[in-house]
Amino acid sequence: MGAPFDYIIIGAGTAGCLLANRLSADATKRVLLIEAGRKDDYHWIHIPVGYLYCIGNPRTDWLYNTEPDAGLNGRSLRYPRGKTLGGSSSINGMIYMRGQARDYDQWARLTGDDAWNWGNALPYFKLHEDHYKGASATHGAGGEWRVEKQRLRWDVLDAFSQAAQQAGIPATEDFNQGDNEGVGYFEVNQKEGWRWSTAKAFLRPTCYARPNFELWTSAQVVKLLLETKADGSQRCTGVQVWVGHEMVSASATEEVILSAGSIGSPQILQLSGIGPAKLLQQHGIAVLEDAPGVGGNLQDHLQIRAVFKVQGVKTLNTQANSLWGKALIGLEYALKRSGPMSMAPSQLGAFTRSDPAQPYPNIEYHVQPLSLEAFGEPLHSFNAFTASVCNLNPTSRGTVQIKSNKFEDAPAIAPNYLSTEADAQVAADSLRITRNIVAQPALAKYQPQEWKPGIQHQTDQDLARLAGDIATTIFHPVGTTKMGAADDPMAVVDSRLRVRGKGGLIAGLRVVDAGVMPLITSGNTNSPTLMIAEKAAQWIVEDAARATH
Repeated sequence: MGAPFDYIIIGAGTAGCLLANRLSADATKRVLLIEAGRKDDYHWIHIPVGYLYCIGNPRTDWLYNTEPDAGLNGRSLRYPRGKTLGGSSSINGMIYMRGQARDYDQWARLTGDDAWNWGNALPYFKLHEDHYKGASATHGAGGEWRVEKQRLRWDVLDAFSQAAQQAGIPATEDFNQGDNEGVGYFEVNQKEGWRWSTAKAFLRPTCYARPNFELWTSAQVVKLLLETKADGSQRCTGVQVWVGHEMVSASATEEVILSAGSIGSPQILQLSGIGPAKLLQQHGIAVLEDAPGVGGNLQDHLQIRAVFKVQGVKTLNTQANSLWGKALIGLEYALKRSGPMSMAPSQLGAFTRSDPAQPYPNIEYHVQPLSLEAFGEPLHSFNAFTASVCNLNPTSRGTVQIKSNKFEDAPAIAPNYLSTEADAQVAADSLRITRNIVAQPALAKYQPQEWKPGIQHQTDQDLARLAGDIATTIFHPVGTTKMGAADDPMAVVDSRLRVRGKGGLIAGLRVVDAGVMPLITSGNTNSPTLMIAEKAAQWIVEDAARATH
């Protein structure tokens, strides 16, 4: 073990990269950032369409799978999580989405801390934002996190947008002002046609040029090192790490910060003896803290993919199904950084209500000018578009639990999708909303025909069962180390993200990633995670300053 660091950050993903940037800005503090994956020098990370080659690739993905899920009629899903610098921001859909103001107001109520309400969250979104339109009341400029318009459009998506408006969904140019109801093209985290990951934004070149910053890659944390004091309280003093072919330790004088994500952080806590006592004992791990909430409260967005065949309009299916078409796509990207190779996985978005009684938009559409049987499989040979719809506020809850006491073994991920009547009803209702949009006059000229799930399925029971057959994750796991008020036995961290123990806080240990969300945001989860990290960085600096005075 070498000289101690002031801060050790576990995970160079979305939160970890921002934290490393902010904490190493103080030249007097030594910061270690530990990443289990390799450097982000794989070319497909940087080309937007490269997610097709990064997801399911051991070079960039943890290759997790869920446990067989009753709500999915016994199916198991591939569960991509980024394993490289930038984490999931290096393989995700690049969509910039904050959610709804009510999400953050709910967090404030659940934690008893107004620091999390929308009015207090918004400045922390703006702090690192570099919006293409410049600074405004709701957007920031000059920050590290670039937000741009997409560099393409499709006639079939324009027609879907018009159809959605005919179905009563208003047009919008900005989903990020607190109420995201409407239909429009998503804004994306790209820079001049390249993916803009958190590694590019926050590590390169800033952190790499700082002598007080150290980065370990291909280094997997085995467990946290905890010290029990005379009064029975705990302090996290460092980490044990598997690097290359040896076990090493690193110590931290100020804090160890877990930013390994909603899957990795609860796994590391459990391996370290912090988790549900029964689970730890089952795997022969000494229980340092019986923390029932660690790995509980898993929430995710489940998307139901409806596919419609169309006539007389171009889609990616036929454009990319010939060598000549692929050559033209490659040439356009090489010359202009535009076209299908600059595509986010979903280009058009819509937020609306699954039924008129809903008090706020509770479903989100990701609409694509393409179709395939399942992610990773070839595009269909016919022209088609896909309208994927997800329940923004699922009531189903799942778990992340270790399967053994070995750090190299993947945990059991059990989302328990569609396990409540409410979620099954929203699934059925949302498929009907999709059909209503597609039946509007704006799409009639393309003669849309429902290919999947099929118009023969009409009843609530049929549609809910079909959702189980065809739905898949949209890659938004959150909540497994949730924050909460002092009287919440399932809260893993307090409102400043410090880990709780039976004798108060576990000193020197914080969790900063999407796992701390008590409720999932009403939209994509990447940028809310950055906001959380921005707040946490400020608190960490403030706490360190307070401790020295």
